Amino acid sequence: MAMNTPVCDFGWAAPDFTLATPQGDRHSRDSLMGENGLLVAFICNHCPYVIAVIDRLADDIRQMQNAGIGAVCIMSNDYAAYPADSPENMTRFAAAHDLPAPYLLDADQTVARAYDAVCTPDFFGFDRDGGLQYRGRIDDAGMKDPAIRVPELLNVMQMVAKTGHGPKDQVPSMGCSIKWR
Repeated sequence: MAMNTPVCDFGWAAPDFTLATPQGDRHSRDSLMGENGLLVAFICNHCPYVIAVIDRLADDIRQMQNAGIGAVCIMSNDYAAYPADSPENMTRFAAAHDLPAPYLLDADQTVARAYDAVCTPDFFGFDRDGGLQYRGRIDDAGMKDPAIRVPELLNVMQMVAKTGHGPKDQVPSMGCSIKWR
């Protein structure tokens, strides 16, 4: 079922978390925070919306990291019901798309619930103080030809890195619903 993200709740504080990669490398919100902010992206391996944007997301994350913005991708789906999202497949997916951010497993779904994530992809852009500044889509291309696109997520996060503020008007992200237990 396709879902849209809610409107940005400006200044909402990023909930703390500590999660691990499928290999056991642990990361926390604070360890991932960049000097200019943090992108938290809820994604999965099987969603057609994520598959359509994952290579653009990987490229955009690299540019964000160059601007001092930390990034993390989190997989919160019930992988027992959706084996394509298993930890083993997370590792393959991250490698196949050269994902530059840690891809963490939220096996008990507590982080997705704390963030009120609703779909994959669901993007949360925080300023350097951990206040929410963006809850929108990656770009205006969506599942269409990405050759001509406005990289909204990248542009906003670069703006947040410089000014500390995101734009008032944001277009929600759209994707598959989180697969809750």
